[in-house]
Amino acid sequence: MSLTSNSPGLVPHPKKGVALNDNYLNFADGSGNDFAQQYLPELYEAEVERYGNRTISGFLRMVGAEMPMSSDQVIWSEQNRLHIAYESVVVTDTDTLTVTLAAADSGNMAIKVDQLMVVMGAAGEMVVRVTAVAGAGTTWTVDVDTYTAAGLVTGDGGLFTAADAVVMFVFGSEYEKGSATGPAGSDSIIPNFTQYNNKPIILRDTFEVNGSDTAQIGWVEVATEDGTSGYLWYMKAESETRLRFEDYMEMSMVEAVKKDGGTGLPANIEGSEGLFAAIKDRGQVMDGFASTGGGTGALADFDEILKQLDKEGAIEENMLFLNRNLALDIDDMLAEVNGSDQNGATGASFGLFDNEAEMALNLGFSGFRRGSYDFYKTDWKYLNDPATRGIAGLASTPTGNTVEGVMVPAGTSTVYDQILGQNIRRPFLHVRYRASETEDRRMKSWITGSVGGAYTSALDAMTVHFLSERCLCTQGANNFVLFTV
Repeated sequence: MSLTSNSPGLVPHPKKGVALNDNYLNFADGSGNDFAQQYLPELYEAEVERYGNRTISGFLRMVGAEMPMSSDQVIWSEQNRLHIAYESVVVTDTDTLTVTLAAADSGNMAIKVDQLMVVMGAAGEMVVRVTAVAGAGTTWTVDVDTYTAAGLVTGDGGLFTAADAVVMFVFGSEYEKGSATGPAGSDSIIPNFTQYNNKPIILRDTFEVNGSDTAQIGWVEVATEDGTSGYLWYMKAESETRLRFEDYMEMSMVEAVKKDGGTGLPANIEGSEGLFAAIKDRGQVMDGFASTGGGTGALADFDEILKQLDKEGAIEENMLFLNRNLALDIDDMLAEVNGSDQNGATGASFGLFDNEAEMALNLGFSGFRRGSYDFYKTDWKYLNDPATRGIAGLASTPTGNTVEGVMVPAGTSTVYDQILGQNIRRPFLHVRYRASETEDRRMKSWITGSVGGAYTSALDAMTVHFLSERCLCTQGANNFVLFTV
């Protein structure tokens, strides 16, 4: 029997720094050793945050609220306009106008005999008094008298020619002395509810790690976007899955669309109306803002928005969430018109932030005032992130499709809730999630498997599940503006 030793044969020496033939590694003995191996690598425990804060959520938390609901549908009603006006009007002859109603208003003519109207066209305007109303369906004729010797058409001394397109609105009525009757009861105008609804969608995601990998601990120091920091190993991936899912919860509320026919979708997949879809359907869309001129050229575009706001709810305070290009366009506009102080907020109003400029700036907002409106501008990371709306690589810029920003009214709206049966005040933008006394589906997470403290199955892994069921309510969408290119 013999014992063979394969140890390298290094002999420790009582004094350091003394190189002898039996106490150092020989990297030149032809065995393929690299001399650099004598040095241990410097290992950085901390993870490098090369992309900064990668999450894009937070938009809905800044402008809205989250509220539970027990049903699988949310329904609300919004006010219609109070006054009566018609746009699809044609001058027929010297005392007759033809009105074409929208298909949804078929048979519902709101103009009554003895009412006073202003008729406006390219040639000017005239005040008239209604003498007769007749018609059915979508086509109606309105006979009028004028307050001057002239009739409606130029051949009778009027302003318009036959077939001229005009618009008109009712501003009152005038009756003779001793009138026996006023408008008939059947002529009363009964307001209709304009109803809107949305349905929640179910979002799910999972993260899985097998039992063997959980036993191989390799610590990495991290500082996560949700504000936590410390040392993680396999749970770092779980943390990022959770952060990504939280982003998906918000992105779904912004991007989702309702099924309209659909191709290949299961019958019970119905979609949901997200923010962008609601504004495109019921709100204001500004396409190509400041596309020519920039700077002061953008001011004319911005004033067009103000004129439209006057026609809608005229909400005094509004928040602008913009991508980099549009933010710079508005900065250039303000700089050329106003000049700027060190905070870029000359002439600004900060009413939404208790008139504290520092509070607004700490939240990333800068304020300015135009006309009777206050605006608070901030960058929206979702529109700049190259992994979301800021994605690059398009061969050409799409027209009327790429979102550059959105204007959201501040405050609350009053709407009639069909379920509660009363008027309620809600933020213009808010999320409804499914919940009851026993089930809260705002943001659920649970663990299955046989690893990590869970003993629910024979699977040699830990599976973390995430689930949410929610929808967005965009109320008063006519007060929102979507900026596109």
